[in-house]
Amino acid sequence: MSTTLLVRKDSLPTTQLVTETDKPLADGQVRVRIDTFALTSNNITYAAFGDAMSYWNFYPAAQEGWGIVPVWGFASVVQSLHPGVAVGERLYGYWPMADSAVLQPDRLSPAGFTDASAHRAGLPAVYNQYLRCSADPFYAADSESAQALLRPLFTTSWLIDDFMAENDFFGAKVMLLSSASSKTAYGTAFQLIQRPGIEVVGLTSAANRAFCEGLGCYSRVLSYEELEQVPADAACVYIDFAGNAGLRRQIHTRFANLKYSCSIGGTHVEQLGGAKDLPGPRATLFFAPAQGKKRGAEWGPQELKKRLLAGWNAFHARVVDARAPWLNVQAHHGPQAVQSAYAMVLAGKGDPRQGHMLSLSK
Repeated sequence: MSTTLLVRKDSLPTTQLVTETDKPLADGQVRVRIDTFALTSNNITYAAFGDAMSYWNFYPAAQEGWGIVPVWGFASVVQSLHPGVAVGERLYGYWPMADSAVLQPDRLSPAGFTDASAHRAGLPAVYNQYLRCSADPFYAADSESAQALLRPLFTTSWLIDDFMAENDFFGAKVMLLSSASSKTAYGTAFQLIQRPGIEVVGLTSAANRAFCEGLGCYSRVLSYEELEQVPADAACVYIDFAGNAGLRRQIHTRFANLKYSCSIGGTHVEQLGGAKDLPGPRATLFFAPAQGKKRGAEWGPQELKKRLLAGWNAFHARVVDARAPWLNVQAHHGPQAVQSAYAMVLAGKGDPRQGHMLSLSK
């Protein structure tokens, strides 16, 4: 029996838990037990953009109108009809919000494999890769929670910074980051603050201002009401992690010298809106897999992995520094606990210091 959390596509707060009998495996398939997975605002973005960016398509729900939110985490192989994948192997990857999943391993290597399930053929390759923990240079058994919570987010952060640097920051010296307390935003700030001559301004709610200031990775932190403290003629770039249409319009209207505007996610789901008829540059969606694919082609996959690993090691060391950790992990076990945690993160009520690790198993 397998339990899955379903989300109503047209009403993200509406959820249901469904338990079904496992279907027999076909030749070449494996079944995994999903042990733990992270839940962050990034997953809310997957749901908010589920149709527009095909996130619902990775693990399609059988019920019309319902979807399964993808999550990052760790799983163990419990049944295998594939000679290249052994029962007991531990995997890191992109899972359904469920307690089990079936994969069709293909393109196997000592490092991992790709899920070749037919419905995933046209989806971005980065989400279809599953890594064997035994051969993963990023993996450490005592830091699984930090990896699940931060590794996919930091990969996006690292690629945003790389994209900005590649484009010479579009001629700007000021980077404006909304939703500054979000993990992807402060991962981006951690990278950007290392760039000479770049001012990194974190924009956040008054309630999260002290947290953001304590991180030490922003040049300065302003509440959303203090935007006027940045000169209106400043040459700046807006990196939007909130998806708040009103704030986006305010920034586009205020800054006549806005050089570039990009949208990363949607933590303010209730305020998501279009970007039509805005003054200044066109608001552009940043899609991390595209930048990763580009750099992989230019540098080679191994060089990209080497650079990303160096960035991750530095970031991870700071996040878990016992003297002042940026992250405290909170565990949630069981179907009802997972359902409640999802509702809390969706509502934006989480403490930015907390990272939520979930398991549908009690």
